[in-house]
Amino acid sequence: MYNSILLPIDLNEPSSWEKSIPVAIDMAKTYGARVRVLTVIPDYGKSIVGSYFPADFSDKALEDTTAALTKLVADTFPADVSVESTARHGSVYKEVIEVANSIGADLIVLTSHRPARSDYLLGPNAARVVRHAKQSVFVVRA
Repeated sequence: MYNSILLPIDLNEPSSWEKSIPVAIDMAKTYGARVRVLTVIPDYGKSIVGSYFPADFSDKALEDTTAALTKLVADTFPADVSVESTARHGSVYKEVIEVANSIGADLIVLTSHRPARSDYLLGPNAARVVRHAKQSVFVVRA
């Protein structure tokens, strides 16, 4: 039923992946699907904000994030699951949708938190992915 699963996570929020990684692993094993784990470094918002960071900040952040994501994937995914990881920079929900489309994902597994002050930034991204994705979206409650 599913061949390609996209699993967007926030490396800085373990609650964004503690429950969704086991779900993605189970679905990958059940359907023989491959998994792509994605994390997105949010953009600066306004270009003037970016001007206060060092010139190589974005490249260094992407490099460090890629290394951390690679380690998390190696530590949490069993050898019998086909998995790749990708780190991107940009608008979270736009990058999730773009990667899902570019890899031919037929399922997106993501975590959504119950509304609270601390998850204000996470909730809207999950809602946008659910509304705009062409793929089926499996929402795991944290």
